Amino acid sequence: MTTTVTSSVREQRIATGTGDQGRPHHTTEKTTLTLPPLQIGPLTIPVPVVLAPMAGITNTAFRRLCREYGGGLYVNEMVTARALVERKPESMRIISHDPDEVPRSVQLYSVDPVTTRAAVRMLVEEDHTDHIDLNFGCPVPKVTRNGGGSALPWKIDLFTSIVKGAVDEAGDIPVTIKMRRGIDEEHLTALEAARRAVDLGVSAIALHGRTMRQHYSGQANWDSIAELKAAVSEVPVLGNGDIWSAEDAIAMVEYTGVDGVVVGRGCQGRPWLFGDLQNAFTGSEERFRPGLGTVADALYRHGELLVDTYADELKAMRDIRKHVSWYFKGYPVGGEIRRSMVTVETLDQLRELLDTLDRSIPYPGADAEGPRGRAGGPKKPHLPDGWLDSQELNTEQQAMIHAAELDISGG
Repeated sequence: MTTTVTSSVREQRIATGTGDQGRPHHTTEKTTLTLPPLQIGPLTIPVPVVLAPMAGITNTAFRRLCREYGGGLYVNEMVTARALVERKPESMRIISHDPDEVPRSVQLYSVDPVTTRAAVRMLVEEDHTDHIDLNFGCPVPKVTRNGGGSALPWKIDLFTSIVKGAVDEAGDIPVTIKMRRGIDEEHLTALEAARRAVDLGVSAIALHGRTMRQHYSGQANWDSIAELKAAVSEVPVLGNGDIWSAEDAIAMVEYTGVDGVVVGRGCQGRPWLFGDLQNAFTGSEERFRPGLGTVADALYRHGELLVDTYADELKAMRDIRKHVSWYFKGYPVGGEIRRSMVTVETLDQLRELLDTLDRSIPYPGADAEGPRGRAGGPKKPHLPDGWLDSQELNTEQQAMIHAAELDISGG
């Protein structure tokens, strides 16, 4: 079934020639957009929305909370191939899913083709997943300094070997990739890597419209996403970057032509964003505009689910602390109570603090929306020695790759 979207496209800045931006002109016209469900190999995702894997965020608890609001494909935290093969307890937790979580989606990080094959074989033979995504987009130094994440597609033959190994071992399980534009403006990799991946049999490609150097700063370049979509017609292309609202998602689809969107930081503290996206992509203009009481209930529900996930109340409360500022962004919640919430150790303590809030405070509007946390500025890429000298691995880099499969989780 196709879906019809009606929306007002919010004001966006157009490209400035720096390579950092790319947006449609401002328009207030109502537009109609027809989107089919997202087809990833044999999987049909009725709402063409994907939750991006985020380290320490997209665990079972958060995925369930988001699923309670809207449909989509919900990807777990990134798991390291070697740690998975070695059955590290934390890695086995990361790939766990609720019984009703269908399809089950696992994102895999690896820099070694042999370990990739072993990890995918394990996931498939032991029936841990219905979908495998390969991470080639992470910009975090502990990943990229080992040649992984957004550093890896520069070594195009290594990239090809990893993707081929995953697709070969996955069999009927669809394999997708998530990547960035490249390392920096002088070392762009997305188009070549996408072409290789399609030829090897991946089922979809997601592109974050930033380079590694940008990290999360500036604006995502939607022009690069449109360029990739124009170059790849065989499989769905998904756009990622600067989707803070349903209107942003619609604007991206209209501007780039992508088949669906990937949402990361925009849903932090706002699990109802997936309800907005489902409404938008089924023709409804209804949006969630929660008052402070509803936000407090969602935060407590999140805490409860974390206790279920970890079976350890203190660990769960330590986890929920980082979400407090995201949930209360834009709401008049004082600094003293915020500081108290980031020291809670039990659900009872969290409940007591939440009960002191004025539940009648309404949704604050734009102050509650937009970017979450601190994006910071561009960052110097952390890469292995001599990484940019050639797109081929030298002897030292080959040795490093075989030793670099650290127990890293992240997105």
